[in-house]
Amino acid sequence: MLIEQLIPPRLRSRKFARPVLTPPPDTAPTEDPTNYPLLYRLSFQWARNSLVQGALMLAGVCSAAFGLKAFLLPNEFIDGGVTGISMLVSHVTGISLSILIVVINIPFIVLGYFQMSREFAVKTLLTILLLAVALLVVSFPPLTQDKLLIAVFGGFFLGAGIGLAMRGGAVLDGTEILAVYISRKLPGSIGDIILVINIIIFGVAAWVLSVETALYSILAYLSAAKTVDFVVSGIEEYTGLTIISAHSEAIRQLITDKLRRGATVYECTRGFGSHGHQHMRMETIYTVVTRLEVLAITGEVHKIDPHAFIVMQSVSDIRGGLIKKRPLH
Repeated sequence: MLIEQLIPPRLRSRKFARPVLTPPPDTAPTEDPTNYPLLYRLSFQWARNSLVQGALMLAGVCSAAFGLKAFLLPNEFIDGGVTGISMLVSHVTGISLSILIVVINIPFIVLGYFQMSREFAVKTLLTILLLAVALLVVSFPPLTQDKLLIAVFGGFFLGAGIGLAMRGGAVLDGTEILAVYISRKLPGSIGDIILVINIIIFGVAAWVLSVETALYSILAYLSAAKTVDFVVSGIEEYTGLTIISAHSEAIRQLITDKLRRGATVYECTRGFGSHGHQHMRMETIYTVVTRLEVLAITGEVHKIDPHAFIVMQSVSDIRGGLIKKRPLH
């Protein structure tokens, strides 16, 4: 993408003429229409974002390759998704895992090109190619013979690699792309579709390998899935707080003025509580904070109203508003 395309046309074409009464035709002063400060800022921001995303993708490839080569592959444990399918096919046919990971992921990359974006497809292809090369040329010695440690830490490093690649704007496994496409055509969430796909994969693994290996592989998959959630969401996972209190105005001012967070106020009617039936109109405050901020906010709220009723729920993601940004987001 050319940097010039990021600049609005009006900034590329506007000319600023110095106001004179009768400018001579050959000596009329003109200025360069290019906005160099804006161009510099856009170029610097693009380069910085590209560098960060590239570093995340590279770190993801290294972590995933380490988890596979040092833990899972020497013990014939598999993972879910396309990686697990590739490992099963490699075990049965003897074809190189590096080749299978690329070949089996190609249809999903093409699907991502049309369903997501060209940039996403290119990043995913590059990341998968780097993983294939790493599995082919890089070797790690087995670190342990304990199958439980192998399953847990193999899944951990593989999940960390997948999560870091996702933070960089790519995926190491095409199952997510397929799940997004199917969820648009059939009823069911993306998580349900991925679960069904992995149940089939581990069922085949129990038949091809062994039941014990399949069970350890399921443990590795669970470890990887939990690690992916942690890496993508971060330690500062968003939490929604619903606060019901008779001192709603003081609590709202606390959140907006002191803590500098956004808040939404709802009018509601109290039903039944610790004091029995109370049909009294009052205000409910809703705000979204990070998990690390929950304790501080609830402590301040209880100082204002020790009897405040607070409901907390996890929030997968949000856009806009006055929130604390996650790291690496």
